[in-house]
Amino acid sequence: MKDGIHPKYYPDAKVYFRGEVVMTTGATVPELHVEIWSGSHPFYTGQKSFVDTAGRVEKFQKKYAGDYFSKSKKPKKGK
Repeated sequence: MKDGIHPKYYPDAKVYFRGEVVMTTGATVPELHVEIWSGSHPFYTGQKSFVDTAGRVEKFQKKYAGDYFSKSKKPKKGK
């Protein structure tokens, strides 16, 4: 490797999830703060849960609440 062109490597970088160290790994920064990792992801844990940070579920429920789906469809053209 050429000197002076590579970032400093931290072989024992700590990975934090919700303020708790969950693992150590090699990285170019001494600490990593993650919002989701394999120990909390439903695919790996087998638990079903929603990760809704932008309120998308509530927006959908509000938009389609009530009798939205019971409204009659528009008549087809030409018939």
